[in-house]
Amino acid sequence: MLNGIVLGVWPESKSFSDDGYGPIPSKWKGICQNDKDDGFHCNRKLIGARYFNKGYASIVGKLNSSFDTPRDKEGHGTHTLSTAGGNLVAKASVLGFGKGTAKGGSPRARVAAYKVCWPPVSGDECFDADILAAFDVAIHDGVDVLSVSLGGDPTPFFNDSVAIGSFHAIKHGIVVVCSAGNSGPAYGTVTNIAPWQITVGASTMDREFPSIVVLGNNMRYKGQSLSANDLPDKKFFPLISAADAKAANASIENALLCQAGTIDPEKASGKFLVCLRGQNARVDKGQQAALAGAVGMVLANNILAGNEIIADAHVLPASHINYTDGLAVFTYINSTKYPTAYITPVTTQIGTKPAPFMAAFSSKGPNTITPEILKPDITAPGVSVIAAYTEAQGPTNEDFDKRRVQFNCVSGTSMSCPHVSGIVGLLKTLYPDWSPAAIKSAIMTSATTWDNMKEPILNASNIKAGPFSYGAGHIQPNLAMDPGLVYDLAATDYLNFLCTLGYNETLISMFSQNPYKCPKPISLANFNYPSIAVPNLVGSITVTRTVKNVGSPGTYRAQVQRPTGISVQVKPKKLKFKKVGEEKTFSVTLNVMKAHPVKEYVFGQLIWSDHVHHVSSPIVVKAV
Repeated sequence: MLNGIVLGVWPESKSFSDDGYGPIPSKWKGICQNDKDDGFHCNRKLIGARYFNKGYASIVGKLNSSFDTPRDKEGHGTHTLSTAGGNLVAKASVLGFGKGTAKGGSPRARVAAYKVCWPPVSGDECFDADILAAFDVAIHDGVDVLSVSLGGDPTPFFNDSVAIGSFHAIKHGIVVVCSAGNSGPAYGTVTNIAPWQITVGASTMDREFPSIVVLGNNMRYKGQSLSANDLPDKKFFPLISAADAKAANASIENALLCQAGTIDPEKASGKFLVCLRGQNARVDKGQQAALAGAVGMVLANNILAGNEIIADAHVLPASHINYTDGLAVFTYINSTKYPTAYITPVTTQIGTKPAPFMAAFSSKGPNTITPEILKPDITAPGVSVIAAYTEAQGPTNEDFDKRRVQFNCVSGTSMSCPHVSGIVGLLKTLYPDWSPAAIKSAIMTSATTWDNMKEPILNASNIKAGPFSYGAGHIQPNLAMDPGLVYDLAATDYLNFLCTLGYNETLISMFSQNPYKCPKPISLANFNYPSIAVPNLVGSITVTRTVKNVGSPGTYRAQVQRPTGISVQVKPKKLKFKKVGEEKTFSVTLNVMKAHPVKEYVFGQLIWSDHVHHVSSPIVVKAV
């Protein structure tokens, strides 16, 4: 049973059809909370839906009955829940693009929705009281996996409602999967950083929706879009920078961003308008261009967004190009008397290279609360993901968009998180007795740090990415089914982790519910996590880990890729397992090599291999 805590669900979506489903399992204690919305129906697939708005109401005041429903009026909840557990839907597409069979990660799972987020007030849309209430009820209802595509700024665990709720879920054997956040590419932006959560970054997949920008000088730049293009084939139109089409009262900066009211229709009408990415929504820039009478838009990335281009359902013919290509287009405009352009109709392309690469928006480590725990844990597809959608709004979620779609293409770590949740659902089905930590370990140690060109995964600026972007790497579901060894943890290990942070009994009781006495002494370095992070290494440190055999008997040998300037010693160098469930402990000694002290984070890898399984852990070290 997969369950999403966020923004409700559109129950009429074909992704939640219950064709071929038997009776609802007797262990399910949930309800379909439709007492105030009798048009909302659950079934044998969508077996539960609830809403939580008392925390929200305590801030905004009394709510009218339109808030008393788990119905998704925004699209986010439907998209994420169907990505995790949506049924098979043939001939799905977004406005005719990306045609194929849609299915979630666990397509045969039962699903339930818990709506906790509402229209924003004072910057907040999901309140702690509502989030905690939803976790409590989901635990009571009997869920197996919780997919949580929400998060705030990183905050100490005792102040973090998602961390507290997740801890209570973990104690009941429920796996909690969370988004890493969309505040990249800056370092230290990752959120949902508790070690008991699986924290997911976002990367691309090998599918694109190309639309080529062709300039009057015959240069061609490959962008992406999902906009219908009914312009005459290969007909050139005048091309103008939005800065040159600015309204009299607008600044050049705001006009270049195509913000509302900054474009002069007399200058833009009948032309292709080039807008810079940033500040306002990408689709809003297209709307502003359309309002000014432009025939189309070229959306050019700023330097931060780099190569991350996103396929959006723009309201006019448009193509989104990367930073370097954008510079070339602006140079062409500035050096040509009568610049012109056209864009080619959108196509769907599969097998694109390189893929995956990291999304620029994906939040990055280091973990600012406990840097000894590497976050994010993993990355998964989160760019231009097609999944089910609400029909209460158009695909751009803007008031001006009167179109309605059954499926939409959306990007964010909110989209990558349920990919992992769906895979967790499959692992829970295969191994019902595995702990949440064992499942997380299987996913992390089987991940890859290579793309489909057999090169290291890059970031959106074409530079080699690292563990602060992708954690252990990009998820590989089939290898996670047979990890060989796992790093396991129990609820008491997580309580001891809180002890190492200096939490007193009062704070720890928020997590443990019962009084808990911290053992002495205890080391954070030996916390049995599937990655190794040492943020302040002075001289040397020895960390211990314990692995449990979950595969066939065999002998594993340690292989190390050492971080620059750090020596790494593993003892013992081989581990022999005779049976399933057998555990072995090893130590890793990290030593700063005096000749090469590097004062920033350096990265390496520890791999235990029996030639069948490659149990891989990132090593992240910063010498002081």
